[in-house]
Amino acid sequence: MAISQQRNLPSQFIEDLGKDYGTQLAGLTAVPLDTGKFAPSVAGQDALQTKAYQLGEAGIGAYQPYITQAGAYSGPTAYQSFMSPYQSDVIDATLTEYDKQAGKGMQGIADLATRTGNLGGGREGVMRSEYQTQSDLNRALLQSGLLQQGYGQAQQLANQAFTQQTNLGQIVPALGAADISTVGTLGATQQAQQQAILNAQQEANRLTAFEPYERIGRYGAGITGLISGYPGQYQSQVTPNPTPLQTALGTMGVLGGLYKNIGIGNRGYEGK
Repeated sequence: MAISQQRNLPSQFIEDLGKDYGTQLAGLTAVPLDTGKFAPSVAGQDALQTKAYQLGEAGIGAYQPYITQAGAYSGPTAYQSFMSPYQSDVIDATLTEYDKQAGKGMQGIADLATRTGNLGGGREGVMRSEYQTQSDLNRALLQSGLLQQGYGQAQQLANQAFTQQTNLGQIVPALGAADISTVGTLGATQQAQQQAILNAQQEANRLTAFEPYERIGRYGAGITGLISGYPGQYQSQVTPNPTPLQTALGTMGVLGGLYKNIGIGNRGYEGK
């Protein structure tokens, strides 16, 4: 029995495009993609960032000398560094002048005793004793006042120096930190710019690497659209050739039919 087959074939130019597409796709995918060309990369530390780090490292403990010096300006003996080197001279000169004036007062007592006829008497001795006692007391008060004044001034200067050193211990690191921040910010800006360049280069390399794949993808999509949009160019009907067995069976069938017809005819003739 003959078998009929019917095929709906694409247009020839579409078939040619499909073969070309398959050849290109096989060749493209046979080569491994070098992903190293568009692997992520990180921009290195900028020179200004390195400098900022170095400044920060060098500035650690920058306050210490000022705090140490401030410590020298505190405590019970801190005033000694601020005592005036001329204080003893001032005190000595003041007391010398005082003694000079006190001596004049003692002479006045002698003059008074002479005028009143009590020179060398008991009254003169009492007056001299009282005067000397009061004079010595006044002299001691004057000296202690001068010493206290010098001490107070020295103590005030020590406190002032302590405050100055403490402030410097705070200001110097703060100023250093401001410099570090400025330098670090500038370095970070430069690093960000370099990172942007690396990212752009990475994207460019990726586009270059994937461009053949995107191109062949569009190529394949176009072929798919053509296949779905165009009808078959022609139809063909194919009847396969009979096999020897089929031929033999067919021949026997034909002969059998002939013999049957002949037999029927003879029987009819004999009946007559």
